[in-house]
Amino acid sequence: MFREVPVLPVVVPVAAAVFLILLWYLHSRDRLSAPRAAVALALCVYAAGVVANTVFPIFLDKPARSALWKVYLVPFANYEVGDAVTNILVFVPIGVLVPLLVAKAPWWRVVAVAAAFSLVIELTQLVTRNLLGGGHVADVNDLIFNTAGGALGFGLCSALSRVPAAAALIDRFRWR
Repeated sequence: MFREVPVLPVVVPVAAAVFLILLWYLHSRDRLSAPRAAVALALCVYAAGVVANTVFPIFLDKPARSALWKVYLVPFANYEVGDAVTNILVFVPIGVLVPLLVAKAPWWRVVAVAAAFSLVIELTQLVTRNLLGGGHVADVNDLIFNTAGGALGFGLCSALSRVPAAAALIDRFRWR
């Protein structure tokens, strides 16, 4: 067996530290409230979950792969519907969280953040698989469907923001 970097002792302290930094940030700008703290917590838990499930396992002593680096670059080839739906659903929170965190977040900025976050994940998977014996493969389809999930989340948030009662509630959670 290969020795693994344990997930929880890495991800939980990092998420907790980021959460405390976000609370300090809100407090220093006199914006700290329970709804905004809930957004900070949701962001940290979400990011920790995504990292734990997309980057890990990372092995300490598994030999690096000597073959060419494996990347799936052909869109929609051998990609299952279940994987597409999962990737869309996992990135819907990005489309909701970004408009809560950033004042006047246009759709293209939210989509760009979702695409950038997904690209970072895919590049990390490529590096960890080939240098640390990780178990995930970089796939252009993941990038496509993750980005679509971010756009869907933004659409849902925008639609809810047009309902007066929901808009008032959403505004309590906004950081601007």
